[in-house]
Amino acid sequence: MIVVFIVVLVVFGPQKLPELARGLGKLMAEFRKASADFKGAFEEEMREMERQTLQAERKKAAEAAAASAATTQLAAPNVSEPAATESPVISPVAESVAHSSDAHSGTDSETASVADSHDQSHDTRQSA
Repeated sequence: MIVVFIVVLVVFGPQKLPELARGLGKLMAEFRKASADFKGAFEEEMREMERQTLQAERKKAAEAAAASAATTQLAAPNVSEPAATESPVISPVAESVAHSSDAHSGTDSETASVADSHDQSHDTRQSA
């Protein structure tokens, strides 16, 4: 570096040296800026390629899953699936109330009488 500095000083002289240094500084700044722009564009392009590759892999995996599901359904046609149009069968269930014997306490008979009155009121609402 020292040898280069001495050669430049002898060739251009002390008056031109500050101008040359300023020009060299501007050139280096422009080179750094262009280098940073190129590096940023290159990294952005690499990220975009990775994203596209990842999307392609996901699409292939989804297609493979769909194909295997279709193959599974075609391979086992005897498997019966419940039809969505069939409605469940609902059958009425009689209410069961434990009837107590007279030997038990009065609370059991009170519960039975409340349940019986509930059944009677339910029957009258149904007949109306």
